[in-house]
Amino acid sequence: MAFLPQLRIPATYLRGGTSKGVFFRLQDLPEAARVPGPARDALLMRVIGSPDPYGKQTDGMGGATSSTSKCVIIAPASVPDHDVDYLYGQVSIDSAFVDWSGNCGNLSTAVGPFAIANGFVPAARIPRDGTVAVRVWQANIGKTIIVHVPVRDGQVQETGDFELDGVTFPAAEIVLEFIDPSDDEGEGGSMFPTGNLVDELDVPGVGALKVTMITAGIPTVFVDAAAIGYDGTELQPAINEDKAALARLEAIRVAAALRMGLIRAPEEAATRQHTPKVAFVAPARDYVASSGKHIAAADIDLNVRALSMGKLHHAMMGTASVAIATAAAVPGTLVNLAAGGGQREAVRFGHPSGTLRVGAAVARVDGQWTVTKAVMSRSARVLMEGAVRVPGDTL
Repeated sequence: MAFLPQLRIPATYLRGGTSKGVFFRLQDLPEAARVPGPARDALLMRVIGSPDPYGKQTDGMGGATSSTSKCVIIAPASVPDHDVDYLYGQVSIDSAFVDWSGNCGNLSTAVGPFAIANGFVPAARIPRDGTVAVRVWQANIGKTIIVHVPVRDGQVQETGDFELDGVTFPAAEIVLEFIDPSDDEGEGGSMFPTGNLVDELDVPGVGALKVTMITAGIPTVFVDAAAIGYDGTELQPAINEDKAALARLEAIRVAAALRMGLIRAPEEAATRQHTPKVAFVAPARDYVASSGKHIAAADIDLNVRALSMGKLHHAMMGTASVAIATAAAVPGTLVNLAAGGGQREAVRFGHPSGTLRVGAAVARVDGQWTVTKAVMSRSARVLMEGAVRVPGDTL
């Protein structure tokens, strides 16, 4: 039997925030994978090493977690006044599918440096020393992200002293602005799909729960930690090693997806694992982060724990952070109440790896809440560049 040689595809492996992913220029992909469809999905799954029934992704670039099972495709901007199009694929670990339904806020950080390093930003806009505002069109959700990238000696500055909980080593600070991050096409005509700040959600096998459902950053459903038996200080083992807990949280996610109009039937949720996110919130309370660092209640406004691809996230997704900041800024949401209520432009929350501060600008317009911008700081770094290899019969 004859076997085809491996394909060699130019790629860069980057960390962005608390995630890692394989970045491609659209033009470098095999022709069949330059358009959406089965060929593209097959290629990205093989690059990452999925589907893997062992759950390890040993034969690929994935790291066997939702934070490290990601691919990004960068192309010249299709929208005026932008530098690049950014398309994000969340690759399932043990199932054969790629979820294109949302964005990765963490990897958004790395899009700016990648765009500069790969010639997508005109040289005339790159100072010898300073900052470049890279305007990114997030193609999955049709939104603008401005990535403020530090530059030194005309090159992207990657090293620095900015520390990000969930990332071991310091790096240069990159500021992200998520412009108009809400999807306002929901049933209620606002970033709250039902038109309500708090809804009662009937969850099969769980019962009635009060929830806040929001579409800022990424579709997210928030529930009070106490209502589902938690205090908001849980770390990954407490949730991810409890199959019954994961099943209950998935039931909440599916019920919210139906209520938010993201799916039409419960079975559709299996192939839309990236959205919506489910998160539980609680008032500030002391705890010890996964690194052993002590987090004092006095240093945070609230605790938040969120799930990604069916497991408790080791830190916090960037897009979910936008949802947290936006919901916290709107008086009366469960997130706002957990943070102490009232009006606020920024919030610092505790997550399994430590803390994060994020801000949001909201306003009430014609009776509907809107968000114009969310801002946070992250960091990014090139880990490896060159080419990935996949078997020639992948496509």
